[in-house]
Amino acid sequence: MKLISAKVAIAGALLAIAVSACVVAPAPGYHAAIACEAPPPVRFEVVGVAPAPGYLWVSGAWFWEGSRYAWRPGYWQAPRPGYRWVAHSWHPVGHGWRMEPGHWVHG
Repeated sequence: MKLISAKVAIAGALLAIAVSACVVAPAPGYHAAIACEAPPPVRFEVVGVAPAPGYLWVSGAWFWEGSRYAWRPGYWQAPRPGYRWVAHSWHPVGHGWRMEPGHWVHG
């Protein structure tokens, strides 16, 4: 009886994923998320004083979390000599939107 219940639960989960076919979101640590709808407009943030000279403000951004967008506020980041910051961004791809998380680039 438990085996049948487990099979039904798995089949239901797979059916829900197949029917939604809207979002492919990789596990944490991967560099991209894909959503079926455009992200909301960027929120206005008040940027205070840097905690130390040279600190960089990393703007907040919308992140796809499971089945919806969630705003993550900006924060101050210590500088990395020899690197520059590339901000978070969303790009249309196919029938969805792909996120490129912010990252440091050498140069």
